[in-house]
Amino acid sequence: MNKFAILVVDDNQDFLNGIIRNLKKKFQSIGIIGASSGEDAIAILKTRHIGVMLSDLKMPKISGQELLEKGLEINPRLCVVMITGHGTVETAVKALKKGAWDFLTKPVERETLYHTVEKAVAHYTLSNENQRLQKLVETLKPDERLICESLAMKQLQEKISAIAVTDYTVLVTGESGTGKEYIARAIHTLSKRKKSSCHALNCPAIPEQLLESELFGHVKGAFTGADRDRDGFFMSADNGTLILDEIGDISPAIQAKLLKFLQDKEVKPVGSSASKTANVRILALTNQNLEAKIQDGTFREDLYYRLNVLSVTVPPLRNRKEDIPVLVKEFITKTCKELDMPSLEIDPAALAHLSCQQWQGNVRELLNTVRRLAVFSNGKTIDLGLIQLIDGNTVPLPEKTSTGHTSYKDAKKEALDHFTRHYLHNIFTFTRGNISETSRISGLERASIQKIVKRLDIDMSAYRNDKTWMIT
Repeated sequence: MNKFAILVVDDNQDFLNGIIRNLKKKFQSIGIIGASSGEDAIAILKTRHIGVMLSDLKMPKISGQELLEKGLEINPRLCVVMITGHGTVETAVKALKKGAWDFLTKPVERETLYHTVEKAVAHYTLSNENQRLQKLVETLKPDERLICESLAMKQLQEKISAIAVTDYTVLVTGESGTGKEYIARAIHTLSKRKKSSCHALNCPAIPEQLLESELFGHVKGAFTGADRDRDGFFMSADNGTLILDEIGDISPAIQAKLLKFLQDKEVKPVGSSASKTANVRILALTNQNLEAKIQDGTFREDLYYRLNVLSVTVPPLRNRKEDIPVLVKEFITKTCKELDMPSLEIDPAALAHLSCQQWQGNVRELLNTVRRLAVFSNGKTIDLGLIQLIDGNTVPLPEKTSTGHTSYKDAKKEALDHFTRHYLHNIFTFTRGNISETSRISGLERASIQKIVKRLDIDMSAYRNDKTWMIT
């Protein structure tokens, strides 16, 4: 990212020189540029990377207000501080409405100047960094981006983009099934190591006596069956990334050897007296509380701090339910491709039902459910009946008609009413019968909810009195 400069604009040369002199003393790592007219300022804005501009409000030919507008046209993120000798509230408000970030009044006190410019520099730096991260995220292929609508996951996307450009070790935590390995691979893809290999190793899946060999390699004759030299994952991932899944389950002996590697970047194969060096970035994943394991003596504290240079926590699906509809639709598309079958649609009632579930298995459980639905679907649409069939639940149907059969219309109405009761029951229990909050969560209008409550004769007092009941 190119360094930006601070531009000071004022037609009073003595005042201009004084501001520049003070800013140069305070901000020695940032270039300070002066302009004595609006015309000169515009020329500088077009040719230099200006992040912060301090401009007098009252100037001949091009006023401060006009310069403010021109400056924001050239650089929409430009942080503009207006300086005025006419310190009225109306003037300040007008400048702020036009897009000014802050204002100062003459005479300008030195500490006030420093404080205001410090905040402006910090604001522009953050704005610039956010734009850089956004561009970085946009370079990801569709299958490398986080599929999300929730604020929590969008913030997580920004965080992993920032983490990726460093070369530090990262600890990725979260419940089982939240997608920790997916996050780790996204970090690798965004990093400068993306053209090198990325290996993933599920630590507890390998017997302890073999894990050392898998990580560090071995020489011929090191143990029974070692008939040749073999590189381990550290050497295979040289200049790349190694994802260590379920790091909390490795033995104390392996913990000690991993700590040694993180300290010295040295790899000593099993049975060898010589060491090699490997340039590998470690991304460690766990669904366990490592701090608790430190307290009970099963995980090394020094290793924890070596791994936890940077950290990412992946939230459980139940805490980001806004993501469920987009995940379901993405998984349906993915599953249909896997099965080489025509694309499927999902009924709104079925999607709403999936969206209000708890998903203790998180994203993995949701994906597996979608796969089952696709396998057992007979038509072009996944509906509520299919979900209940897969879940082993039945919907009570109306009594048969005189002909001995239930009409489709009545059966559909009964099934929908049954679903609606269950769906609203879950939300009413959570909101304690608050209609406004229920409306916000469900996306239904308040009036629609009230009509449903009346039609289905739902007793709202049971929720408001915290005497919730179960629907059978």
